[in-house]
Amino acid sequence: MKRLLAVALVLFFAAPATPAVVEFASPGTPYLPIVSLSTAQTGNGDSTNTLDRGHLRGPCLLRITSTIGATPTVTVNVMASMDGTNFYNVPYATTAAPETPVVAALTITTAVTTLYILRPNHPWRFLKLVYSANTNVTLTVTVAA
Repeated sequence: MKRLLAVALVLFFAAPATPAVVEFASPGTPYLPIVSLSTAQTGNGDSTNTLDRGHLRGPCLLRITSTIGATPTVTVNVMASMDGTNFYNVPYATTAAPETPVVAALTITTAVTTLYILRPNHPWRFLKLVYSANTNVTLTVTVAA
């Protein structure tokens, strides 16, 4: 019975559906290198890259840098997934309130560089951002852990 359960778990977790572009934290690495989710990205939709943090479950630091044009606004959802297919809003915290998790979408209306903390031990493997209602905002986003 134990062997059957082990085989079932391996099959469940071994081959998740993965997004088209994935930045991966290699096995055996105790930390993530700095990973780019977006570089000078405009418009609506998913971030250019999706992070696969593999087995790591430590905290991450999300850095969002925006440059703007006239009447700027963009809504940013921080999304996570265990299987790379079904994404949900992931809790993050601001550097001003690092122990207060939030899942609300971010609204950016100015040129700014802001840091967000993705808290440790939350059950996600894949991370991406989803941009919507983007008017004249260009985003560059990195993740470090």
